[in-house]
Amino acid sequence: MRRGAKSANSQKPAQRDSEAAASPAASDSKTAAPPAAKPVTTKPVTPEPVTPKPAAAKPRVGKKRIAAASALEKLIGYQFKDNDLLGRSLTHISAVASGGRANSYQRLEFLGDHVLGLIISDMLYRSFPRGDEGELSRRLADLVRREACADVARAINLSEAIRLGSSETSAGGRNRIAILADICEALVGAVFVDGGYEAAVAVVEKLWGERMRTPVRPLRDPKTMLQEWAQARGLPTPAYREVARTGPHHSPVFRIHVTLPDREPAEGTGRSKRSAEQAAAAALLNREGVRTDRIDV
Repeated sequence: MRRGAKSANSQKPAQRDSEAAASPAASDSKTAAPPAAKPVTTKPVTPEPVTPKPAAAKPRVGKKRIAAASALEKLIGYQFKDNDLLGRSLTHISAVASGGRANSYQRLEFLGDHVLGLIISDMLYRSFPRGDEGELSRRLADLVRREACADVARAINLSEAIRLGSSETSAGGRNRIAILADICEALVGAVFVDGGYEAAVAVVEKLWGERMRTPVRPLRDPKTMLQEWAQARGLPTPAYREVARTGPHHSPVFRIHVTLPDREPAEGTGRSKRSAEQAAAAALLNREGVRTDRIDV
């Protein structure tokens, strides 16, 4: 009996193992299947329209400026094919609302400065075949200096066509030598871009030709002459001193004294310190009996 009982008991672990093996399957069959995933639907994305950036605003030119520009073309003997180019050459940075310096005269002034120098150098080379390099250089410097370009600008009423901002206009910018000279050079640059080298040559010869043939001042300036005169007599370099400044802020008048040892100071006035110094040097030389109105060639 015990053997039989033992045999029966020995079968129970195997039975329990088989039940345990069957248990997970039964459990799985009772567990509910997970719900099927819903399909993800995506809405088509409509790209936002790209708004092009507005082009840089061009300088606006009023009716008075148009009339002044037209009169300017007649005076210089050249009619522009690109009126926007002409307008840009006459536009000061203070009048540019947008677009930056590219819409002002400054880039054209850079170009015109070099074009003017080349054309006048060629004119001098052809007009003065006996002139040496020193003489030609002095003549060139006299013709392209700021004051000379401003004089040319006044001769063609350039100030009437210049476009300035309100603040610069109030400050007297239309009469400023620097602005007149720079825009005069910008105008030469604009003619060169619009019509080419030959057109620029014609304009420069028309505006600078007479000045080249009859200089309005000696080729050796009085300051240089006074310094050479003093050195030849063993004297030190002349000393210049500003003694007064009068007139409005935008257009001052300077009074300068120049002194040398054992001599009374001489006085000169001018709208720039440089011109006042030249006038003072000329006054001292004239007082000493040295002529300053001759052309040194």
